[in-house]
Amino acid sequence: MPGSITNGLQVRYEQTAVRLFAALPLSGPLPRIEAVPGLRDRRGPVHAGAYLREGRIAFDCTLAEFPRIFVHELFHFAWPRAGNPVRRSFEDLLRRELRAGARGELGWSSAWRKEALDAGDIRRRTRRWREYCCESFCDTAAWKYSGTARHPEFTLDRRFRDFRQSWFVATIETRRISI
Repeated sequence: MPGSITNGLQVRYEQTAVRLFAALPLSGPLPRIEAVPGLRDRRGPVHAGAYLREGRIAFDCTLAEFPRIFVHELFHFAWPRAGNPVRRSFEDLLRRELRAGARGELGWSSAWRKEALDAGDIRRRTRRWREYCCESFCDTAAWKYSGTARHPEFTLDRRFRDFRQSWFVATIETRRISI
């Protein structure tokens, strides 16, 4: 019976993914969606993982959380394809936020990375900084496009959310990113 539960969940994931993908400013084929009970990474249990080279996303989350997590993971495919000018522009937005004292984030994956940053990471564009930028981009996309109006992980102040929303409208929605 556990296999049929996983298969049923996978079908629901796929149906929701197709519906959400149609409304996103992305183009290209939808990555393969997989339900994977007990999903983990090197830090422990996770809700999802994007496998860019394999063209798939694995999930272990509730149906209620799926839209937010799906959009986040899907934008991991968009980040490298967006190109250096777009990524640098988002980095500049994040630098301005930090200079203005912005606290909080739009998801756990960017929040813990933001907390771990120091001034040297930002100045030298270390891997830690670049990973934060990517996670923040994906969390922002999830906040903007998943249909999840409120969530305990949405802790970024409204004025910074507004700047990010404007950035996505001007930078991402004016050109569909191929994934």
